[in-house]
Amino acid sequence: MTEEQRMQRELRSVRPRHDDPELPDDISSADLDRLARNELKTLTKDNAEAVGAHLAMAARVIDEDPELAHRHVMSAARRAGRIAVVRESLAITAYATGDFALALRELRTYRRISGSNSQLPLMVDSERGVGRPDRALELGRSVDRSTLPAGVQVALAIAMSGARLDLGETEAALAELDIPQLDPKTAFSYSAELFSAYAEVLEELGRVEEAAQWNERADRADAAQASAADIDETIEILEIDEEDDDDEYFDVDDSDDSDDSDSDDEDEDGDESEAGEPTSESDESDESDEVDDSDEVDEIEVADEVIDVVLTDSGVDPATGTDEESDAQAPTHE
Repeated sequence: MTEEQRMQRELRSVRPRHDDPELPDDISSADLDRLARNELKTLTKDNAEAVGAHLAMAARVIDEDPELAHRHVMSAARRAGRIAVVRESLAITAYATGDFALALRELRTYRRISGSNSQLPLMVDSERGVGRPDRALELGRSVDRSTLPAGVQVALAIAMSGARLDLGETEAALAELDIPQLDPKTAFSYSAELFSAYAEVLEELGRVEEAAQWNERADRADAAQASAADIDETIEILEIDEEDDDDEYFDVDDSDDSDDSDSDDEDEDGDESEAGEPTSESDESDESDEVDDSDEVDEIEVADEVIDVVLTDSGVDPATGTDEESDAQAPTHE
């Protein structure tokens, strides 16, 4: 063996396996959510750490660089190809890069390993991506929707509506979105996307005024969710005080309760100091004020949903299948 051959052999021994993308020092498996870490417990400690770090890094970069995220998940898959969360993550990054055939294959594997239908909407959208809207509709109808979580039901309805649009069935696309979650009085995590999808189909039908109304409701739901996230992830109810159609103010119920309690205390003090005095006129004015206030309040419920997706907040919602641009465009709801 020559000196040059010996040097090349030594270099190969220290080269990362399969030319894995580099991991920064501040990333580790601890950055994964608890459920994902639990799935990795079947691996050796070192392997679980490496797999978890690559998955966590993929989640970090998928918005800015889906190709790099896909490389990280490929590295994880080479080490732990029989772990459901790894195959799920591989499907999501493949979808984000526009490789819908690979995404569909990996989603089928994930479904077989986990027995879960949580990624059914992404499977339907992947069928659309490979040019099979009829198969997409057939797949979406193969599962009883009542057995799915609300968020998955919404994502599936949006994917099915998109398949109808692919076939030129605009009225049927609108009917696909006519589900119980299409409630303008509530603002769940999935509401803004559902309202927007509904508005898009209305525009396709030429019902412009209705579309504008649903777009406004989507903006309102999105703002309600953002307000809840800024304050506390566990906040469930927000209120909108509407002075007119153009201005909405979002308040947290807790603050309103405290104001009410303060006003109640003041009322009690006033009652004690003015005991025995006629109060019929003041009571009537208070009641009218309460009626006016109640007319000005439009309550919006915000339900905090915990969706266990490894690569969530990535623009690839497991419920909605949101994705990034690539050479092959992901199917859009147009």
